[in-house]
Amino acid sequence: MTDFLGIYFPEFFYVLCGLVCFLTAFRARKNDSARVGTMLFWTLTGIIFAFGKLLPSAMVGGMLVVMGCLTVTRQVKMGKFKESTLQFRKISSEKIGTKIFVPAVAVGLIALILSFVKYDVVKDGVAVPTALNGAIMTGVACVIALILGIVICKPQMSETREDTSRLLMQVGAACLLPQLLGALGSVFSEAGVGEVISGMISAVVPRGNIVIGVIVYVAGMVVFTMIMGNAFAAFTVITAGIGVPFVIAQGGNPAVIGVLGMTAGYCGTLMTPMAANFNIVPCAVLETKDPKWSVIRAQVPMALIMIVVHVILMLVLGF
Repeated sequence: MTDFLGIYFPEFFYVLCGLVCFLTAFRARKNDSARVGTMLFWTLTGIIFAFGKLLPSAMVGGMLVVMGCLTVTRQVKMGKFKESTLQFRKISSEKIGTKIFVPAVAVGLIALILSFVKYDVVKDGVAVPTALNGAIMTGVACVIALILGIVICKPQMSETREDTSRLLMQVGAACLLPQLLGALGSVFSEAGVGEVISGMISAVVPRGNIVIGVIVYVAGMVVFTMIMGNAFAAFTVITAGIGVPFVIAQGGNPAVIGVLGMTAGYCGTLMTPMAANFNIVPCAVLETKDPKWSVIRAQVPMALIMIVVHVILMLVLGF
C-alpha cells in the first residue's frame, strides 16, 4: 500500500499528462509552419512526463536542451484552429451559466480535503503518519473536475480533443517553466547557495537584531522568488541562508516563520514574469494586448502592501 501511494499511483497522473502532450503533438501535424519542431517539442514533453521515471537523468537533460533550442529558434508554434461562432458561444454561456466555475472550484476543494488524508509509513519499525503525494491530491482533483465538466457541458469528444490541444499550444513552452524552476531550487539547495547567501548577509546584517532579520528574510524571499518565479524553489535556499540564522535562531517560532516566509515569497510571484503559471499563462489564454505585463501591473500595488503586512505579522506572531 505504501509503495502504491508513494511511487506507482502518482506516476499514473504523470502518464496522463504525457498522453495529453502526445495528443497535442499529433494535432501539430496540421500546422502550417514549424510543424516538425512543434511535433518534436510536444512529443519530447510527453516522453518526459510519461517515462521520465524510467529514463536516465542525462537523457532527460538532453531532451530538455533540445526542447530549449526548439523554443529559442521559434520552432514551437500554435497551429490554426477553427473558432466557434459568437452565436454559439453566447448560447453556450446562457445554457451553462455560472456552473462553468464548478470544476475549477472542485479542483481546489478536493485537493484541500485530500490533504487531510494520512496513511502510515513504517520507518525503523515505527508507523509514521504521512500525507498523500501532491501529485495524487492534484491529479485526483483534476480527474474529478474533468468528469464534472463533461457532465455540465456535455461536449463532443472531438471538440474536447481539439480544445485541449489548442489550449496547450496557446500556452506553449511556458507551461514547463514552473517544473524547471522547481528543479532549479533543488539544484541551488544541493549546491549550497543558501550557505553562500548566509555568509554574504552576515557581513552586512548584524545577528541579534530581530526587526532587521525579519525584514531581510521577507525581502530575500520576495526577491529570490521574483528571480526564480517559484516560492517553493526560493524557500529552501532563503530559509536555510537567512530565515534560520537571522530569524528562527533569534527565538522565532519555526512554524509561524516558515509559513509566513513561504507566503511572503508569493508576494514576489505577483510581480515577476518568471511566474509563468500566474502571470504569463493567464495572459496567453485570455489573449491580452500586453501578454507580459498587464496582469503584473494590476498585482504590484497589492503585493507591496502584503510585503509590509508579512513583516508586521512575522514580528507579532513569530516572537
